[in-house]
Amino acid sequence: MKLECIWEVGAELGEGPIWMAKERAIWFVDIKGRRIHRYHEPTGAHRSWTSPEEVGFIVPAAGGQFIVGLRSGLHRFDAGKGTFTLLAAVDSDLPHNRLNDGFVDAAGRLWFGTMDNDEKDATGSLYRFDRSGLKSCDRGYVITNGPAVSPDGRTLYHIDTLKRLIYAFDLNSIGQISQRRVFAQIDTPGAYPDGPIVDAAGYLWVGLFGGWGIRRYSPQAELPETIRLPVANCTKVAFGGDDLRTLYITTAWKGLSTEERSRQPLAGGLFRLRVDSPGLPQHAVVE
Repeated sequence: MKLECIWEVGAELGEGPIWMAKERAIWFVDIKGRRIHRYHEPTGAHRSWTSPEEVGFIVPAAGGQFIVGLRSGLHRFDAGKGTFTLLAAVDSDLPHNRLNDGFVDAAGRLWFGTMDNDEKDATGSLYRFDRSGLKSCDRGYVITNGPAVSPDGRTLYHIDTLKRLIYAFDLNSIGQISQRRVFAQIDTPGAYPDGPIVDAAGYLWVGLFGGWGIRRYSPQAELPETIRLPVANCTKVAFGGDDLRTLYITTAWKGLSTEERSRQPLAGGLFRLRVDSPGLPQHAVVE
């Protein structure tokens, strides 16, 4: 399967794809467009829901339904009814902040970041949400992305997009992080690291906003592979298909001029590509 745009959805800021194996469907969001999207792999059928606020991510909950990160906090999303119910307010004392990227680890803990919606002030934080509640784990970000966790559950990766840094933390069994260090830095002019995900071999895949593609790093931070896209803003990937070797890629037209958009008609589309390395299963939040 060659790289193809399977849905010209035109997302202003497509983000956060997840693979729901039982449905054989990919879900993702358009943050700025305030939309939640679903693409059914076998048929190509798609459906969209309108969100009441900017929606940073969508992840499954163990009891069914979904948890989404809206600007005001964590909400339960019932796709059948199209309803949103507040679970936990986040950064309510910071009205310019919103939630951005999110991830569920193998223990069912939800990790996500907040950021300054004006992309100027370092008011963002990395949060963990689990049965014990909501906890701020790291601070001082303008734009957060991630995190992602290694297959052995011992390393957590998190991204400071404006500083163009990918951090690694030690992660213990009870969800505590420590020993923050720089894993990699993006030095390509105009390119910024966006959403990360880890495959079954422990390689880290990072979308490049403004970088025309995806980078795949080894656990030793070597750069063995770059996948180029026909659009400038790649935001994140997810592994899907029955063998978890179909790569789904979200993109965005945010920040492009009218002329740039005319030269990138597929910007904001959902792309698909077959890859050699399988990904990891999508986990659900345990509340």
